[in-house]
Amino acid sequence: MIKVEKIYKSFGNLQVLKGVDLEVNKGEIVSIVGPSGAGKTTLLMIMGTLEKADAGKVYFNDNDLGRLEEKELSDFRNKNIGFVFQFHQLLPEFTALENVMIPALIGNRKRSEAEKKAKELLHMMGLTGRMDHKPAELSGGEKQRVAVARALINDPLVVLADEPSGSLDTQNKAELHRLFFELRDKLNQTFVIVTHDEQLASLTDRTIHLQDGKIFQPEQLLSQKQT
Repeated sequence: MIKVEKIYKSFGNLQVLKGVDLEVNKGEIVSIVGPSGAGKTTLLMIMGTLEKADAGKVYFNDNDLGRLEEKELSDFRNKNIGFVFQFHQLLPEFTALENVMIPALIGNRKRSEAEKKAKELLHMMGLTGRMDHKPAELSGGEKQRVAVARALINDPLVVLADEPSGSLDTQNKAELHRLFFELRDKLNQTFVIVTHDEQLASLTDRTIHLQDGKIFQPEQLLSQKQT
């Protein structure tokens, strides 16, 4: 469903990604792990079209996203890619319900439809009684579940999550991780998750090991450590 080919990316003289190839299938939960500075978030942002690669291609269902103009790319991103970030990125002046509705409204869906879908998602997240609360009135775990609902509002092809449980305590981490798998089972939702959380990575369908801007198999990493 998603394929990246020969992705290169540099920032100044620092080459962050060095020819990365990756495929993600529909309904998969894939984790990307590696040391800080390995290029994990950069790869995720390129997959999500928020960053442009210096070279290489990104395909969604065989569509080359590099061929899209900026407005077309923005529309594609809004309709097909959901994002969950470590620190929620909720707008503080809006309620939980309004935060979830925003991507649907940007996508020109009717307000009544957006509100109905947002309420359904927040109910699924166990937040029925918190819809009218603003982010400052929500716990960290509640904020992150609102962020997940927002990511799902437009029925995206994939949800890209960057350290989604990084700011949560142990209990909320476990609940968020469980939620991802419930959403995959209920909605056949695809997730690509950048994480330092070894427990989460061990639960995912597949773990991608990124180091020094390249993907390595576990046996290659072990060989490197032994030499």
